[in-house]
Amino acid sequence: MKQKISIITIVYNNKECIAECIKSILKQKNSNLEYIVIDGGSTDGTLEAIEPYKSELACYISEKDSGLYNALNKGIRNATGDIIGILHSDDLLYADTTLSEICTTFESTNADLVYAKGVYVAKNNANKIRRLYASSGFNKNRLYFGWIPLHTTIYVRRAVFEQYGLYDESFKIASDYEISLRWFTNEKIKKVYLNRIVVKMRFGGKSTTPGLQGLKSSEDYRIIKQYKLWGFITLGCKIARKIPQYIQPLFGLYRT
Repeated sequence: MKQKISIITIVYNNKECIAECIKSILKQKNSNLEYIVIDGGSTDGTLEAIEPYKSELACYISEKDSGLYNALNKGIRNATGDIIGILHSDDLLYADTTLSEICTTFESTNADLVYAKGVYVAKNNANKIRRLYASSGFNKNRLYFGWIPLHTTIYVRRAVFEQYGLYDESFKIASDYEISLRWFTNEKIKKVYLNRIVVKMRFGGKSTTPGLQGLKSSEDYRIIKQYKLWGFITLGCKIARKIPQYIQPLFGLYRT
């Protein structure tokens, strides 16, 4: 029997995208799936958009929370799968076989963590690629130069959360970077790169909102210092890595 994979979606007031996100999970082929949706007490019609799919959700909670990482931790605590992944409410899995490919990679390599590639797409057109977030085989030295995989391409065994902890809720927007460094600096965690695009992320989420970039950079810098990387050099490299990610789709310089 295939290992069970738990997917967590957190949402707050996103009635425009949540149904399409849910459908991209529920149509996954050949995967032993547990789908968890955590709503932060939406008031805009999101709950009504979720209603037709409630019977297919393994866990559905709608209540006020203290932020996105509090919501993610709530989802992780309710997960029972062998593997845990995250798909935010703006986003879509890249293909109907994505979760099956991820589970197969875990099984064939005995990995603790699998990561891959992702793309950012236009807010109103999920087929228009605006930014390619590529990745590569793991080399710890790259962390000093701002390398880190796109967080929603990272899938980990539930045992990793149990052994090394959940998201640090003291960060408002960059806890995904902190926990990624927690994993990627830990030599005991076996990491495997899947050279495939696994997620489409829409522009307009918190990670791409211009008004929040100052806060994100401030938190990133705190995290970089916490993990004894190269301070502003690492932060500058992390920011500079975004430039080719925007250029490549303009000229079709990528493969799926």
